[in-house]
Amino acid sequence: MIGLISATASGAAARDRLAAAWPGRTRVYEGPVRAAVERAFAECEQVVCFFATGAAVRLIAPLLEGKSADPGVVCVDEGQRYAVSLLGGHGGGANELAGRIAEVLGCEPVVTTATDAADVPGLDTLGLPVEGAIAAVTRAVLDGEPVELRADAVWPLPPLPPNVGPDPAPVVLRVTDRIVAADPRQAVLRPPSLVVGVGASSGAPLEEVLGLVEETLRDAGLSALSVAELATVDAKADEPGIVGAARALGVPLVTHSAERLAGVSVPNPSDAPLAAVGTPSVAEASALAEGGELLVPKRKSSPGGRAAMATCAVVRRRPRGRLAVVGLGPGARDLLTPRAADELRRASVLVGLDQYVDQILDLLRPGTRVLESGLGAEEERARTAVAEARAGRAVALIGSGDAGVYAMASPALAEASDDIDVVGVPGVTAALAAAAILGAPLGHDHVSISLSDLHTPWEVIERRVRAAAEADIIVTFYNPRSRGRDWQLPKALEILAEHRTPDTPVGVVRNASRPDESSRVTTLGGVDPASVDMMTVVTVGNTATREIAGRMVTPRGYRWQS
Repeated sequence: MIGLISATASGAAARDRLAAAWPGRTRVYEGPVRAAVERAFAECEQVVCFFATGAAVRLIAPLLEGKSADPGVVCVDEGQRYAVSLLGGHGGGANELAGRIAEVLGCEPVVTTATDAADVPGLDTLGLPVEGAIAAVTRAVLDGEPVELRADAVWPLPPLPPNVGPDPAPVVLRVTDRIVAADPRQAVLRPPSLVVGVGASSGAPLEEVLGLVEETLRDAGLSALSVAELATVDAKADEPGIVGAARALGVPLVTHSAERLAGVSVPNPSDAPLAAVGTPSVAEASALAEGGELLVPKRKSSPGGRAAMATCAVVRRRPRGRLAVVGLGPGARDLLTPRAADELRRASVLVGLDQYVDQILDLLRPGTRVLESGLGAEEERARTAVAEARAGRAVALIGSGDAGVYAMASPALAEASDDIDVVGVPGVTAALAAAAILGAPLGHDHVSISLSDLHTPWEVIERRVRAAAEADIIVTFYNPRSRGRDWQLPKALEILAEHRTPDTPVGVVRNASRPDESSRVTTLGGVDPASVDMMTVVTVGNTATREIAGRMVTPRGYRWQS
C-alpha cells in the first residue's frame, strides 16, 4: 500500500490525482501532518509526501529503523515539478516510485542514488540477497577499481561494469550458496540454488522442523539465504510445522504427489513414509523431484527424550539461464514498452539484427555484451541466444514489432528446451501502428498475411489470401513487395478484387511511426503496387470498410450506427 499525505490545498489536489490514477493501491492520510506521517510510515510499504523535502526529513527522522525495515519515501513539491526519491531508493522502491509518479503528474523524477546516477546496477538490485561489505564493494565498482567476480556458477545477473570481471582483485563480489568468512573487502550474493526437502510427522512442532533445517544447512556450510524453496509431499501441504518453517525462511512451500515422489530414485528409502503417505521417501525425493545434486542426504531431527518427528535433505540445482524475447515495436521510441526497456537493461547479453541493435544501444547498461548479425541470419541468432541462456546468462533476443509476429520468438522457442526460463515481451506490431495512422481499419475480424515466399510456398500463401477474400476478412499484408519479388502483391490484390468492389478502401503505410513515415488511403482499384516496398504495410478493408474524412474506418458490426 502507498500512503499519500499532503499539507496544503495544492498538495491535496496532486494527492487526489495520484489516488485516482492508482485505485486500490493508495491510502490517503488526513489530519495533522505529523500524525499522518507516523501512521503511514508504520502501515505502508511506500509513502508519498506532498510537501518540502526538509519538512519530510524532520518528520521521518525519528521513525527510521534501517534499510530493510523503512518504507520508501518520495516527496512531491508544491508546484508539482519534481518527484524526489528521498528514502529507500532501492530496498523501498522509491526510485521506481518517483518515476511512476512523474508519469502521472507530469513532473521530473529526481534520483540521487549513486549507482543509478552512474547507470550501474546496485548490489541490492541484482535480484539476489546480498550480505557482507556491500558499501565497500559498491564504492569500488563506482570508482572504477578492479573488482573480482568470483562465482561458483554462472547466474543470470544484469550486466556489470567492465571493471568487474574474473581476474583476481583485492575487492571481491562473490556469488555462492556457501557460508564464507566475513571480509571487509567482499560482498556476497546468494543465488537461489538450494532446495530443502522436508518430511514431518503429524503435529511436528515448528521449532523442531525449522531447527532441523537451519542446523542441517549450518553443518553443511550452506547459507539459508540461498534456499529457493521448501519441498514436501502433497499430504503435508497444510502441516503447520512445515508451513511455518517455509514462512520463517521466507520461501515458498512446493508440494509433489506421492506417486511422483515414489518414482524418484533416492539413497535412503524407508517403509515408514510409504505406509504413511504412499512414497518410500519424502525429504530426499521432494528435494530431488526437479533434479539437482544431493548435497545432504536425509537427516532426522534430534529433539531428545522422544522419537524424531522431522526429516530433511538438501539439493543444489544448477542455474537456469533467462531468455527474454523482446519486441521493440515499429520503431518510434515512445512505442517501445516500459517492460521491453526494463528487459533490455536487465540483460547481460543482447542478440539481434544489427539495424535493430542500433535503435536501442543507448538503453543498454555498461557491460552489456552485444551479439549482432545481418539480414537472413534469424536461425543463427536464435541458436546463439538460446546457447547463451543455457550457459546461465540473462539474454535479450530482440525483434521489431512484436517478437512473436513474423519475428524471433518462433525460431528461438524451436531451439529452446525446458532447461532455461523464457519470457515473452510483447510489442506494438507494424499492423497496429499502421492501423492507428490510417484510422480504424481493423474494427472487425482481421488477419495478417506475409507475401514473402522465402519460408512459405506461394501456393499456401495464395490459399490463405483466397480464404480471407471469401470470408470478407480485413487483410494486412506484411512483406508485400521487394525488388526480386514484385508480382505477389498484384496477384493478392487480384484475388481480393474477386470478392470486393474496386472502391474498397486500402491503406498504404511506409515506415510506420518512424521519422520518414508516409501514408495514404486509396482504393482496391487505385492502389499502385509499384509504390510499395518491404518497409510498407498494406491494409485492405472488408466490404463494410469506408473512407471517412480521409481515414479508413471499419464498423464493429455490419450495420452502421446512427
